[in-house]
Amino acid sequence: MRFGRINLHIDYTTAGVQKEDGYMPHLDSYLLDDPESGFRRRAVIICPGGGYTFTSEREGEPIAMQFLAAGIQAFVLWYSVEPAVFPMALMELAESVKVVRDHAEEWNIDPEKITVMGFSAGGHLAASLLCFWNSGFLAESLHVSPEEIRPDGGLLCYPVITSGEMAHRGSFDALLRGLAPSFLELTSLENQVGKGHPPVFIWHTWEDELVPVENTLYYMRSLRKNGIPCEAHIFVHGGHGLALATPETGSARDDAAAKAASAWTSLAIEWLMNL
Repeated sequence: MRFGRINLHIDYTTAGVQKEDGYMPHLDSYLLDDPESGFRRRAVIICPGGGYTFTSEREGEPIAMQFLAAGIQAFVLWYSVEPAVFPMALMELAESVKVVRDHAEEWNIDPEKITVMGFSAGGHLAASLLCFWNSGFLAESLHVSPEEIRPDGGLLCYPVITSGEMAHRGSFDALLRGLAPSFLELTSLENQVGKGHPPVFIWHTWEDELVPVENTLYYMRSLRKNGIPCEAHIFVHGGHGLALATPETGSARDDAAAKAASAWTSLAIEWLMNL
């Protein structure tokens, strides 16, 4: 396995926002060496959660290792959080897709099989790119074509989706601090699903009290309405932030009742292999 770190140098002023701290967003790569000439693997770019105020270590490298073990090249995006505001993290994820696609031959990746993945607020980030990759403003801000930043699929894990009644309010407070009220509607992603949205795998728990399962249900309804393929799994037990739903990566409040949710990894890998 090869490990590498790629710093992301982005001019946020093209999107009308200013960077307020010295944080350098970066993409960590976990790559399998392939002796076969011309062999191309799938790739997944992982966005940890944290309410747009931090990025969870539990939802980073442990997740990457699971996908790497399945033969999938894995990347973890450590994106900008508070005081960063929309669309800074989104620009970083879009740039990450471009970086992976640009290095596809070097890193033994199929450039048409690059999936974005996110947990909680990281799920909101991943879903934002699924919704906005071809909207114009994002590609124009990065001075790229929409096709260069297009994800080929999305893996969403207990995602923050809605800014409405069932919102995780803290995520939107951090993401939209100081921005116009219109951004609250723009970033309520159940209202942004449209033509060109890639296929989705999504999972949640019924007992999630921090980010209610309605976030996933609203998104599924929009995907269905727009004819977007979606595989969804709602597990009965387990709180928020389960990560792999194992004792090593679960939060302190989780118990044995949440073990059933650990099946999500094998289900997601199978979905990805068939995408």
